[in-house]
Amino acid sequence: MRTKLSQFNYDFDKNLIAQHPTASRDESRLMVLHRDTGKIEHKIFKDLLGYFEEDDVMIFNNTKVFAARLYGKKEKTGAKIEVFLLRELNSDQRLWDVLVDPARKIRVGNKLYFMDEKGNEILVAEVVDNTTSRGRTIRFLFDGTEEEFRNNLDLLGNTPLPKYITRNEETVDRDRYQTVYAKESGAVAAPTAGLHFSRELMKRLELKGTHFAEVTLHIGLGTFRTIDVEDLSKHKMDAEYFKIGAQAADTVNKGKLAGKRICAVGTTSMRTIETAVSAEGLLKPAEGWTNLFIYPPHVFSIANSMITNFHLPKSSLLIMICAFGGFELVMEAYEQALKEKYRFFSYGDAMLIL
Repeated sequence: MRTKLSQFNYDFDKNLIAQHPTASRDESRLMVLHRDTGKIEHKIFKDLLGYFEEDDVMIFNNTKVFAARLYGKKEKTGAKIEVFLLRELNSDQRLWDVLVDPARKIRVGNKLYFMDEKGNEILVAEVVDNTTSRGRTIRFLFDGTEEEFRNNLDLLGNTPLPKYITRNEETVDRDRYQTVYAKESGAVAAPTAGLHFSRELMKRLELKGTHFAEVTLHIGLGTFRTIDVEDLSKHKMDAEYFKIGAQAADTVNKGKLAGKRICAVGTTSMRTIETAVSAEGLLKPAEGWTNLFIYPPHVFSIANSMITNFHLPKSSLLIMICAFGGFELVMEAYEQALKEKYRFFSYGDAMLIL
Protein backbone atom coordinates (compact mmCIF):
# COMPACT_ATOMS: atom_id res chain seq x y z
CA MET A 1 0.00 0.00 0.00
CA ARG A 2 1.49 3.34 -1.09
CA THR A 3 0.45 5.85 1.55
CA LYS A 4 3.78 7.54 2.38
CA LEU A 5 4.72 10.82 0.72
CA SER A 6 8.39 9.87 0.31
CA GLN A 7 7.42 7.01 -2.02
CA PHE A 8 6.29 9.52 -4.66
CA ASN A 9 9.66 11.15 -5.17
CA TYR A 10 11.88 11.07 -8.27
CA ASP A 11 15.06 12.84 -9.40
CA PHE A 12 13.66 15.81 -11.25
CA ASP A 13 15.54 17.80 -13.90
CA LYS A 14 14.55 21.49 -13.67
CA ASN A 15 15.78 22.05 -17.24
CA LEU A 16 12.75 20.08 -18.46
CA ILE A 17 10.22 22.63 -17.15
CA ALA A 18 8.48 24.02 -20.26
CA GLN A 19 8.79 27.82 -20.28
CA HIS A 20 6.71 28.27 -23.45
CA PRO A 21 3.86 26.34 -25.09
CA THR A 22 4.47 24.35 -28.26
CA ALA A 23 3.85 26.19 -31.55
CA SER A 24 0.60 24.23 -32.03
CA ARG A 25 -1.54 22.98 -29.15
CA ASP A 26 -1.96 19.45 -30.46
CA GLU A 27 1.68 18.90 -31.43
CA SER A 28 3.08 18.40 -27.96
CA ARG A 29 4.35 14.90 -27.27
CA LEU A 30 2.05 12.21 -25.88
CA MET A 31 3.14 9.23 -23.83
CA VAL A 32 0.56 6.43 -23.85
CA LEU A 33 0.42 3.98 -20.92
CA HIS A 34 -1.46 0.69 -21.28
CA ARG A 35 -2.37 -0.53 -17.81
CA ASP A 36 -3.38 -4.00 -18.99
CA THR A 37 -0.04 -4.83 -20.64
CA GLY A 38 2.39 -2.31 -19.16
CA LYS A 39 3.25 -1.13 -22.68
CA ILE A 40 4.44 2.49 -23.07
CA GLU A 41 4.18 4.29 -26.43
CA HIS A 42 5.61 7.63 -27.56
CA LYS A 43 3.30 9.65 -29.80
CA ILE A 44 2.23 13.19 -30.73
CA PHE A 45 -0.88 14.57 -29.01
CA LYS A 46 -2.99 14.65 -32.19
CA ASP A 47 -2.45 10.84 -32.37
CA LEU A 48 -5.03 10.75 -29.56
CA LEU A 49 -7.60 10.39 -32.32
CA GLY A 50 -6.52 6.78 -32.86
CA TYR A 51 -7.44 5.73 -29.31
CA PHE A 52 -11.08 6.83 -29.26
CA GLU A 53 -14.10 5.44 -31.08
CA GLU A 54 -17.76 6.24 -31.62
CA ASP A 55 -19.74 6.82 -28.40
CA ASP A 56 -16.62 7.07 -26.21
CA VAL A 57 -16.84 10.03 -23.81
CA MET A 58 -14.34 12.73 -22.89
CA ILE A 59 -14.91 14.76 -19.73
CA PHE A 60 -13.57 18.34 -19.86
CA ASN A 61 -13.21 20.90 -17.08
CA ASN A 62 -14.59 24.07 -18.68
CA THR A 63 -13.28 26.44 -16.00
CA LYS A 64 -11.81 29.70 -17.28
CA VAL A 65 -8.67 31.30 -15.88
CA PHE A 66 -9.11 34.96 -14.98
CA ALA A 67 -6.36 37.59 -14.78
CA ALA A 68 -5.70 36.93 -11.10
CA ARG A 69 -2.31 38.59 -10.56
CA LEU A 70 -2.49 42.35 -9.90
CA TYR A 71 0.32 44.81 -9.25
CA GLY A 72 -0.42 47.92 -7.27
CA LYS A 73 0.91 50.44 -4.77
CA LYS A 74 0.43 50.83 -1.06
CA GLU A 75 -1.01 54.11 0.23
CA LYS A 76 1.41 56.73 1.58
CA THR A 77 4.64 54.82 0.92
CA GLY A 78 3.84 54.00 -2.71
CA ALA A 79 5.61 50.64 -2.22
CA LYS A 80 4.94 48.17 -5.04
CA ILE A 81 2.82 45.19 -4.02
CA GLU A 82 1.56 42.04 -5.71
CA VAL A 83 -1.99 40.88 -5.03
CA PHE A 84 -3.02 37.41 -6.19
CA LEU A 85 -6.79 36.98 -6.27
CA LEU A 86 -7.79 33.57 -4.91
CA ARG A 87 -11.58 33.59 -4.66
CA GLU A 88 -14.46 36.02 -4.47
CA LEU A 89 -16.24 35.82 -1.11
CA ASN A 90 -19.09 38.24 -1.72
CA SER A 91 -19.82 39.83 -5.10
CA ASP A 92 -22.14 42.50 -3.66
CA GLN A 93 -19.48 43.73 -1.24
CA ARG A 94 -16.61 42.92 -3.64
CA LEU A 95 -14.83 40.94 -0.94
CA TRP A 96 -11.94 38.69 -2.03
CA ASP A 97 -9.50 36.30 -0.44
CA VAL A 98 -6.03 37.13 -1.78
CA LEU A 99 -2.34 36.47 -1.29
CA VAL A 100 -0.09 39.53 -0.92
CA ASP A 101 3.62 40.06 -1.43
CA PRO A 102 5.50 41.43 0.46
CA ALA A 103 3.12 40.26 3.17
CA ARG A 104 4.90 41.89 6.11
CA LYS A 105 4.07 45.36 4.74
CA ILE A 106 0.36 44.78 4.12
CA ARG A 107 -1.73 45.32 7.25
CA VAL A 108 -5.44 45.52 8.05
CA GLY A 109 -6.69 49.02 7.23
CA ASN A 110 -4.17 49.65 4.43
CA LYS A 111 -5.50 50.93 1.13
CA LEU A 112 -4.07 49.49 -2.09
CA TYR A 113 -4.13 51.38 -5.39
CA PHE A 114 -4.17 49.78 -8.84
CA MET A 115 -3.33 51.85 -11.92
CA ASP A 116 -3.35 51.24 -15.66
CA GLU A 117 -0.23 51.55 -17.81
CA LYS A 118 -0.72 55.33 -18.10
CA GLY A 119 -0.87 55.75 -14.33
CA ASN A 120 -4.63 56.28 -14.12
CA GLU A 121 -6.14 54.98 -10.90
CA ILE A 122 -8.59 52.21 -11.88
CA LEU A 123 -9.32 50.37 -8.63
CA VAL A 124 -8.79 50.89 -4.90
CA ALA A 125 -8.99 48.13 -2.29
CA GLU A 126 -8.93 48.11 1.49
CA VAL A 127 -7.41 45.30 3.56
CA VAL A 128 -10.10 44.14 6.00
CA ASP A 129 -8.68 40.95 7.54
CA ASN A 130 -5.72 38.57 7.81
CA THR A 131 -6.28 34.94 6.80
CA THR A 132 -2.83 33.30 6.74
CA SER A 133 0.77 34.56 6.81
CA ARG A 134 0.45 35.79 3.21
CA GLY A 135 -3.32 35.75 3.01
CA ARG A 136 -5.62 38.75 3.36
CA THR A 137 -9.26 39.58 2.77
CA ILE A 138 -9.68 42.78 0.77
CA ARG A 139 -12.68 44.85 -0.27
CA PHE A 140 -12.62 46.66 -3.61
CA LEU A 141 -14.10 50.15 -3.23
CA PHE A 142 -15.96 50.29 -6.54
CA ASP A 143 -19.47 51.59 -7.19
CA GLY A 144 -19.90 50.52 -10.83
CA THR A 145 -21.65 47.47 -12.25
CA GLU A 146 -20.35 43.92 -11.94
CA GLU A 147 -19.50 43.96 -15.65
CA GLU A 148 -17.49 47.19 -15.27
CA PHE A 149 -15.68 45.76 -12.26
CA ARG A 150 -14.76 42.56 -14.14
CA ASN A 151 -13.58 44.59 -17.12
CA ASN A 152 -11.30 46.56 -14.81
CA LEU A 153 -9.87 43.35 -13.35
CA ASP A 154 -9.16 42.10 -16.89
CA LEU A 155 -7.53 45.41 -17.77
CA LEU A 156 -5.27 45.43 -14.71
CA GLY A 157 -4.67 41.74 -14.21
CA ASN A 158 -1.89 39.51 -15.48
CA THR A 159 -2.21 35.88 -16.54
CA PRO A 160 -1.45 33.88 -13.37
CA LEU A 161 1.40 31.84 -14.78
CA PRO A 162 2.93 29.47 -12.22
CA LYS A 163 6.11 30.70 -10.53
CA TYR A 164 8.17 27.93 -12.15
CA ILE A 165 7.62 29.73 -15.47
CA THR A 166 10.36 32.23 -14.76
CA ARG A 167 9.83 34.64 -17.67
CA ASN A 168 7.41 37.58 -17.75
CA GLU A 169 3.93 37.23 -19.20
CA GLU A 170 3.82 37.45 -22.99
CA THR A 171 0.91 38.18 -25.33
CA VAL A 172 0.69 34.50 -26.28
CA ASP A 173 -0.13 33.51 -22.67
CA ARG A 174 -3.54 35.21 -22.68
CA ASP A 175 -4.61 32.67 -25.30
CA ARG A 176 -2.46 29.64 -24.59
CA TYR A 177 -2.84 29.51 -20.79
CA GLN A 178 -6.53 28.86 -21.42
CA THR A 179 -8.31 25.88 -22.95
CA VAL A 180 -10.18 26.42 -26.22
CA TYR A 181 -13.39 25.30 -24.45
CA ALA A 182 -13.04 27.54 -21.34
CA LYS A 183 -16.41 29.06 -20.37
CA GLU A 184 -16.91 29.46 -16.61
CA SER A 185 -14.62 32.13 -15.14
CA GLY A 186 -13.19 31.38 -11.70
CA ALA A 187 -9.85 29.52 -11.88
CA VAL A 188 -6.45 30.89 -10.85
CA ALA A 189 -4.66 28.08 -12.69
CA ALA A 190 -5.40 26.35 -15.97
CA PRO A 191 -6.59 22.72 -16.22
CA THR A 192 -3.37 21.98 -18.08
CA ALA A 193 -4.24 18.61 -19.66
CA GLY A 194 -6.86 20.45 -21.69
CA LEU A 195 -4.34 22.94 -23.11
CA HIS A 196 -3.31 20.33 -25.72
CA PHE A 197 -6.72 20.26 -27.40
CA SER A 198 -7.03 22.38 -30.54
CA ARG A 199 -10.38 23.22 -32.11
CA GLU A 200 -9.38 21.10 -35.10
CA LEU A 201 -8.65 18.04 -32.95
CA MET A 202 -11.93 18.42 -31.07
CA LYS A 203 -13.83 18.67 -34.34
CA ARG A 204 -12.14 15.51 -35.64
CA LEU A 205 -13.02 13.66 -32.41
CA GLU A 206 -16.60 14.87 -32.76
CA LEU A 207 -16.80 13.66 -36.35
CA LYS A 208 -15.56 10.28 -35.17
CA GLY A 209 -18.53 10.11 -32.80
CA THR A 210 -16.77 10.87 -29.51
CA HIS A 211 -19.07 12.63 -27.03
CA PHE A 212 -17.98 15.54 -24.83
CA ALA A 213 -19.21 16.15 -21.28
CA GLU A 214 -18.32 19.42 -19.56
CA VAL A 215 -17.96 19.80 -15.82
CA THR A 216 -16.61 22.77 -13.85
CA LEU A 217 -14.00 22.88 -11.11
CA HIS A 218 -12.47 26.26 -10.31
CA ILE A 219 -8.83 25.48 -9.62
CA GLY A 220 -7.28 27.26 -6.66
CA LEU A 221 -3.68 27.29 -5.49
CA GLY A 222 -4.47 24.52 -2.98
CA THR A 223 -4.20 21.98 -5.80
CA PHE A 224 -0.48 22.81 -5.98
CA ARG A 225 0.21 23.27 -2.28
CA THR A 226 3.19 21.35 -0.95
CA ILE A 227 2.22 18.26 1.03
CA ASP A 228 3.98 18.52 4.39
CA VAL A 229 2.91 15.27 6.05
CA GLU A 230 4.48 11.86 5.43
CA ASP A 231 1.21 10.01 6.12
CA LEU A 232 -1.01 10.86 3.13
CA SER A 233 -4.19 10.11 5.08
CA LYS A 234 -3.47 13.24 7.13
CA HIS A 235 -3.18 15.64 4.18
CA LYS A 236 -6.07 18.09 3.76
CA MET A 237 -6.83 19.63 0.36
CA ASP A 238 -8.24 23.15 0.07
CA ALA A 239 -11.89 23.11 -1.01
CA GLU A 240 -12.65 24.11 -4.61
CA TYR A 241 -16.01 24.90 -6.17
CA PHE A 242 -17.38 22.34 -8.65
CA LYS A 243 -20.50 21.80 -10.71
CA ILE A 244 -21.80 18.83 -12.71
CA GLY A 245 -24.95 19.42 -14.76
CA ALA A 246 -27.62 16.86 -15.61
CA GLN A 247 -26.65 16.77 -19.29
CA ALA A 248 -22.99 15.98 -18.52
CA ALA A 249 -23.98 13.26 -16.05
CA ASP A 250 -26.36 11.73 -18.59
CA THR A 251 -23.71 11.71 -21.35
CA VAL A 252 -21.14 10.06 -19.08
CA ASN A 253 -23.56 7.47 -17.70
CA LYS A 254 -24.79 6.41 -21.15
CA GLY A 255 -21.19 5.77 -22.18
CA LYS A 256 -20.36 3.95 -18.95
CA LEU A 257 -23.41 1.68 -19.12
CA ALA A 258 -22.56 0.86 -22.74
CA GLY A 259 -19.03 -0.17 -21.73
CA LYS A 260 -17.38 2.67 -23.65
CA ARG A 261 -14.10 4.43 -22.96
CA ILE A 262 -14.70 7.24 -20.45
CA CYS A 263 -11.75 9.63 -20.38
CA ALA A 264 -11.19 12.26 -17.67
CA VAL A 265 -9.23 15.09 -19.27
CA GLY A 266 -6.99 16.17 -16.40
CA THR A 267 -6.73 15.62 -12.68
CA THR A 268 -9.35 18.30 -11.98
CA SER A 269 -11.96 16.56 -14.13
CA MET A 270 -11.12 13.32 -12.32
CA ARG A 271 -11.49 14.90 -8.88
CA THR A 272 -14.80 16.44 -9.91
CA ILE A 273 -16.41 13.22 -11.12
CA GLU A 274 -15.05 11.16 -8.22
CA THR A 275 -16.72 13.64 -5.86
CA ALA A 276 -20.20 12.91 -7.22
CA VAL A 277 -20.65 9.13 -7.52
CA SER A 278 -24.07 7.63 -6.88
CA ALA A 279 -24.72 4.45 -4.89
CA GLU A 280 -25.03 2.65 -8.26
CA GLY A 281 -21.55 3.78 -9.29
CA LEU A 282 -22.82 6.35 -11.77
CA LEU A 283 -22.17 10.08 -12.08
CA LYS A 284 -24.79 12.30 -10.49
CA PRO A 285 -25.50 16.01 -11.04
CA ALA A 286 -24.04 17.99 -8.15
CA GLU A 287 -22.77 21.40 -7.14
CA GLY A 288 -20.74 22.51 -4.15
CA TRP A 289 -17.21 22.36 -2.78
CA THR A 290 -14.81 19.45 -2.92
CA ASN A 291 -11.66 18.80 -0.93
CA LEU A 292 -11.29 15.23 -2.20
CA PHE A 293 -7.67 14.02 -2.09
CA ILE A 294 -7.14 10.91 -4.21
CA TYR A 295 -4.25 8.65 -3.22
CA PRO A 296 -3.59 4.89 -3.38
CA PRO A 297 -5.49 2.70 -2.90
CA HIS A 298 -8.48 4.43 -4.49
CA VAL A 299 -11.21 2.67 -6.43
CA PHE A 300 -12.16 4.84 -9.41
CA SER A 301 -15.86 4.70 -10.22
CA ILE A 302 -16.41 6.63 -13.45
CA ALA A 303 -13.43 7.07 -15.80
CA ASN A 304 -11.45 4.15 -17.25
CA SER A 305 -8.87 6.37 -18.98
CA MET A 306 -7.36 9.79 -18.39
CA ILE A 307 -5.16 12.48 -19.91
CA THR A 308 -2.69 14.40 -17.78
CA ASN A 309 0.58 16.32 -17.87
CA PHE A 310 3.84 15.49 -16.10
CA HIS A 311 3.84 16.66 -12.48
CA LEU A 312 6.14 17.62 -9.64
CA PRO A 313 7.65 15.01 -7.32
CA LYS A 314 5.61 14.45 -4.14
CA SER A 315 2.65 16.47 -5.49
CA SER A 316 -1.01 15.61 -4.99
CA LEU A 317 -1.27 15.43 -8.78
CA LEU A 318 1.45 12.80 -9.21
CA ILE A 319 -0.04 10.83 -6.31
CA MET A 320 -3.44 10.75 -8.02
CA ILE A 321 -1.87 9.61 -11.30
CA CYS A 322 -0.15 6.76 -9.46
CA ALA A 323 -3.48 5.79 -7.88
CA PHE A 324 -5.07 5.59 -11.33
CA GLY A 325 -2.25 4.25 -13.50
CA GLY A 326 -0.55 2.00 -10.97
CA PHE A 327 2.52 3.05 -9.00
CA GLU A 328 5.13 0.93 -10.80
CA LEU A 329 3.91 1.75 -14.31
CA VAL A 330 3.64 5.50 -13.67
CA MET A 331 7.06 5.74 -12.02
CA GLU A 332 8.58 3.77 -14.92
CA ALA A 333 6.87 6.20 -17.32
CA TYR A 334 8.41 9.15 -15.47
CA GLU A 335 11.84 7.53 -15.76
CA GLN A 336 11.33 7.27 -19.50
CA ALA A 337 10.02 10.85 -19.68
CA LEU A 338 13.20 12.14 -18.03
CA LYS A 339 15.41 10.05 -20.29
CA GLU A 340 13.49 11.06 -23.45
CA LYS A 341 13.47 14.75 -22.42
CA TYR A 342 9.72 15.18 -22.26
CA ARG A 343 8.64 18.69 -21.29
CA PHE A 344 7.16 19.00 -17.81
CA PHE A 345 4.36 20.92 -16.05
CA SER A 346 1.77 23.41 -17.34
CA TYR A 347 3.14 24.04 -20.84
CA GLY A 348 4.71 20.59 -21.05
CA ASP A 349 3.83 17.32 -22.75
CA ALA A 350 0.96 14.93 -22.05
CA MET A 351 0.25 11.40 -20.92
CA LEU A 352 -2.71 9.18 -21.86
CA ILE A 353 -3.45 6.33 -19.45
CA LEU A 354 -5.64 3.54 -20.85
